[in-house]
Amino acid sequence: MSDQHSEHTPYRGRFAPSPTGPLHFGSLITAVASYCEAKSNHGKWLVRIEDTDIPRIYPGSETHILQCLEAFEFEIDEQILFQKDRLDIYNDVLEQLHQKHAIYACQCTRKMLGSNAIYQGTCKNLHLDFEHQAIRVKVNEDPITFIDILQGEQTANLATELGDFVLKRRDGIINYQLAVVVDDYLQGITHVVRGADLLDNTARQIWLGKLLDYPQLRYLHLPLAMNDQGQKLSKQNLAQALDPSNASKLLQQAFSALQQPDVALDRPSNMLKQAVQQWQIHRVPQTTMLSGTYF
Repeated sequence: MSDQHSEHTPYRGRFAPSPTGPLHFGSLITAVASYCEAKSNHGKWLVRIEDTDIPRIYPGSETHILQCLEAFEFEIDEQILFQKDRLDIYNDVLEQLHQKHAIYACQCTRKMLGSNAIYQGTCKNLHLDFEHQAIRVKVNEDPITFIDILQGEQTANLATELGDFVLKRRDGIINYQLAVVVDDYLQGITHVVRGADLLDNTARQIWLGKLLDYPQLRYLHLPLAMNDQGQKLSKQNLAQALDPSNASKLLQQAFSALQQPDVALDRPSNMLKQAVQQWQIHRVPQTTMLSGTYF
C-alpha cells in the first residue's frame, strides 16, 4: 500500500448517502460535519450517491436526497457521482484482484452458512468458475490498526472476526465495500467523515485499499443520533425524513447536536459559512452515540 496522503495533499472529503430511504437527521449530521470539516480545511466537498444495491433503492429517495442538498444550500465542488453508472469500473477492479489471485468464487448460500458470521473459507480452494457465483476476497490474520480522528485507535483482525468477505453477490450486485474503496480512490478522497455505524467496515476497506495499492485515507466516525427508543436513527427504524422547507432550523439543531458554537438563524448558505468559520472538530462528542434524542 502506498503511503498515507501527506499533510500537503489538498483535503478532499465527501458525503455519500444511499437512496434506500429518505435522508433523516442522522444523515444531516454526517452531511454537516463532513462539509464543515472539508471547508474549514480549505478542501473540496463531493457528493456521491451509493446506489449499487439496486433492489434496495427506495422509490423517490434519490429525488429527496437531491432536493435536500439544494434546500440546505450545500456548496458541492464537483459533479455528483452515481455508482450505478460505474459498474464496469468495479468489474474491472475485480479483474485486477483476480489477476493478483486475491479473490475466488463462492457457491455457499446463506442457508448453507447458517448463522455463522465468520466465513470458514469453504470454497477457497475449489477453483470454481466465476460465472453466477459470489466473489470473495481473501483476508489474512495480520491485525489492521488505524487512528480514527475522533474515536482513537482501532484494531481489527479480519480473519478471526469475519473471514473472507463478499465483493460481488451471486445476483451480480457489487458490494458496498468494493464500490466505496474504488470511488474514494478515483475521486481522490483523502478524508472520510461518516457515522460510527460504519466504523466496523473500515478495516475491510483498508484491506482492499492495501490489495489495490491505494493511498491510506484518514477516517473520522461521528456519534450517531438516536430516537426516543434509544435506537440509532435509520431508514429501518422509520426515522422522520428531513423537511427541506425547514432547512435553517434543522441546521441549527445539527450544529447543536455536534456541540458547535451557536449559529444565527439565517438562510442556509449563510449559516453554513458561519459554521465553517467557527468549526471545531474537538468539540464533537468522542462517543459513538449522541446524548439526547433527535426525532
